[in-house]
Amino acid sequence: MLAALWAQDKTGLIGKEQTLPWHLPNDLQYFKKMTIGKTIVMGRKTFEGMRSRPLPGRQTIILTRNKNFQASGVVVMHSLEEVLTFASQQSEIVMIVGGAAIYKDFLPYLDILYRTVIDGNFKGDAYFPEINWQEWQLVETLDGIVDEKNKYAHRFETYKRSK
Repeated sequence: MLAALWAQDKTGLIGKEQTLPWHLPNDLQYFKKMTIGKTIVMGRKTFEGMRSRPLPGRQTIILTRNKNFQASGVVVMHSLEEVLTFASQQSEIVMIVGGAAIYKDFLPYLDILYRTVIDGNFKGDAYFPEINWQEWQLVETLDGIVDEKNKYAHRFETYKRSK
């Protein structure tokens, strides 16, 4: 089973120069809660935006066309098909965590979407790909807490594929 996990602003913005355009500790905690103990899949640029360090407590797959790419502590795969085959053999959900091109490639194969919507407009250069929302059913919404550390209103949404 494949799921995508991402945070976006009201316009669908997800990134700025391979990093997040906002600081929202609640979303980082949510990301950790949703991915700990699971396999996460990301593109090379997203990985490099995280200073090329795998996240603890997760198996990390880097998807890249660069056949020479190597990094310590991660599994490197070179095709969508390779990741799909791997995911089909897993009992746990495999989480797709970015960037934009990776989300776009995997969108037809996703079963669940975990989206954090941040009530704001930020500047950046990467947007989540267009989704045919008629194929998805919202099954849960949870409002995030706004406080001195989490300055932006936000909500956590879960969708399951309906078609």
